[in-house]
Amino acid sequence: MINASNLTLARGVNLLFEEASFRIHPGHKVGLVGANGCGKSSFFAALTGSLTIEQGILEMPGGWKIATVKQETPALSQSALDYVIDGDTEFRALEQQLANARADQNGGLEAELLNQIDVIQGYSLEARAGELLHGLGFMQEQLQSPVSSFSGGWRMRLNLAQALISRADLLLLDEPTNHLDLDAVLWLQRWLKRFTGTLVLISHDRDFLDNVIEQTLHIEHRKARLYSGNYSSFERQRAEQLAQQEAMFQKQQREIKHLTSFVDRFRAKASKAKQAQSRLKRLQKLPDLMPAHVDSQFQFNFINPEYMPYPLLTLDESDCGYGLEHNILSQVKMNLVPGSRIGLLGRNGAGKSTLIKSLAGELPLNSGTRFCAQELTIGYFSQHQLEQLSLDSTPLNQLLLAHPAMTDLEGRNHLGRFGFSGDQALGQIRTMSGGEKARLVLALIVLQKPQLLLLDEPTNHLDIEMRQALVIALQEFNGAIILIAHDRFLLESCVDEFYLVGNGKVEAFSGDIDDYQRWLDDDKKAAKQEGKTESEQPKVDKKEQRRQQAELRKKAAPLKKKADKLEQQIENWQAQLDTIEQELALSETYDAENKARLAELLQEQGKLKPQIETAEEEWMELLEQIEAISE
Repeated sequence: MINASNLTLARGVNLLFEEASFRIHPGHKVGLVGANGCGKSSFFAALTGSLTIEQGILEMPGGWKIATVKQETPALSQSALDYVIDGDTEFRALEQQLANARADQNGGLEAELLNQIDVIQGYSLEARAGELLHGLGFMQEQLQSPVSSFSGGWRMRLNLAQALISRADLLLLDEPTNHLDLDAVLWLQRWLKRFTGTLVLISHDRDFLDNVIEQTLHIEHRKARLYSGNYSSFERQRAEQLAQQEAMFQKQQREIKHLTSFVDRFRAKASKAKQAQSRLKRLQKLPDLMPAHVDSQFQFNFINPEYMPYPLLTLDESDCGYGLEHNILSQVKMNLVPGSRIGLLGRNGAGKSTLIKSLAGELPLNSGTRFCAQELTIGYFSQHQLEQLSLDSTPLNQLLLAHPAMTDLEGRNHLGRFGFSGDQALGQIRTMSGGEKARLVLALIVLQKPQLLLLDEPTNHLDIEMRQALVIALQEFNGAIILIAHDRFLLESCVDEFYLVGNGKVEAFSGDIDDYQRWLDDDKKAAKQEGKTESEQPKVDKKEQRRQQAELRKKAAPLKKKADKLEQQIENWQAQLDTIEQELALSETYDAENKARLAELLQEQGKLKPQIETAEEEWMELLEQIEAISE
């Protein structure tokens, strides 16, 4: 258990939070949320021992193994697979000891070490590392490629895989989805739900948080509070808390006004001096309440253009790629009209970004036609735009350079809607974070008054409040939108139709993100099936085939019966757990008079969770056995 008692953290003279008390129980999955700079990463540093706490207690079991994602990756000649396996330090230590024992011809020690490797499932480690890498988007042929051959984003995926394979008791993940596409995010989401250790997760992806975490640790106004439930549950509880806080603040303001008025009127009168002093003391003892702040600092909208051509942009029988020798997509047909709201789905490397570049006109077509309305303005967002910002400039100068008719005051007001207030508008761009640069590019795009928005991963590095502001702005936009994103909430909130990019084609996808996830699973199974050669397929006549199928059904029947029974039990337990967590999400559950009930609920929750996890693992093993029999 992680136990924080009256914990105070600071970075230099900057106090992050103080007198925080909370407990994170073993096996719990906790989302760590709060505004940028509130102390989330510093809390991670305190957990790993790299930041000394100012005062209070922060303790956890001494034998816990902690895993974090490295932020730097040297250009190693080591293969990607071996680099990931390095994450299991216990296996690597046993492997070295085994090599030494063999060199010393110590048979007894060698046998003992082989047994230890078997106990920690070391013999399946390479296969598990391969599965992790496949899940994170690496192709089979890339597993033996040197680490140095991968770009920065792919090296971050290697670091993530290294952390996931470590068999940690405590896993600390800071924005793990930043360098992932939607496929990898969906895979990681499922992997983390099965993770049996303790997880503390920093993320600005609300849908990802909702699907992974069970508790939310919120840092705000130098206070840290642990809420029960996922991120949506936290938002509901916080809204109720803010409403109560605002009501108490307004009541206190009325009392202050009344007391102050009395003191001011009667302080100088001898007959009322005693009462005035009494009220003055009461005024000084009032608790220091703050008004509730629920409004985001980010408030902007895409200016609806005066003229909206029809159609905006079309591609007809178009081949897209990087020259004729590198054709990525063939015979693409797209007709973008005002109101088109399209999300692009597809595996990493399938050609989504290639399609957006072709639509934007940054990439010439290999063949076919691209028709662009004469007065069309395209707002194009990609990581490439972030790299093109003038690093020696300031946000205000960058804005005024693009729009010379704008005054300093107008520029500052516009930037303020994107979180650049006061001196932040005058700081050098080179000192800005990735999220700040992304906000600046969006601020520049808004002033272009585009009729068509082409957005390639616009939420990378943006915090939850800015993502919410972007969602609202896109929902109110009257033009057309093409969106690539790994943020499921953004896609589901702003997109009306999906296109699937894959196998060199761009086709309409009739379904939602859940359907896409199922498509990914089916596609993976189909790829495995295609990998089997005909020599591996036994040739039998139809009678023999029917007999074999009957034998397989008979063999699988008891396993299926057991799996069905287990699935029903899991559903019953999950229903009980949902009821408990709904009650835990209520603020009155934590009132003093409900202390006994709270303890009972936490005990039942702590009992049900491991039961469900164990049963789910057994159920999945049974399904794998049934599938193996059926293949």
